[in-house]
Amino acid sequence: MPSSDFDHPYSDTASIGDAVFVSGCLPVDKAENLVEGRKEALDAALATVGRRLESIGLGLSDVVKLTYYVTDIADRTLANHQYVQHFTEPRPARTVVQVSALPRGASVEIDAIARRG
Repeated sequence: MPSSDFDHPYSDTASIGDAVFVSGCLPVDKAENLVEGRKEALDAALATVGRRLESIGLGLSDVVKLTYYVTDIADRTLANHQYVQHFTEPRPARTVVQVSALPRGASVEIDAIARRG
């Protein structure tokens, strides 16, 4: 499927059995513009995950694991708040990792693992 972010050589999603892997999602809007602001960027990156899942008939409720890559570990607190807002218990597993830089100068990138059924 064509990328919803920008041209890249990998698939937005890949499946093996019931497991679905969502490639890293940057904080872009539907027009592929980078979203600025700490909370806004986190929300946009998660929305990109959601769009990719919706494109294959799944949703955020099917997520079992997320990894947040952030350029400022202080964003972990905002990520925690976002998690509580978007996921019910038992919430998916999650990791937050600070990185030195992300594509397009983004402040966050999120990848996910979901399952069918």
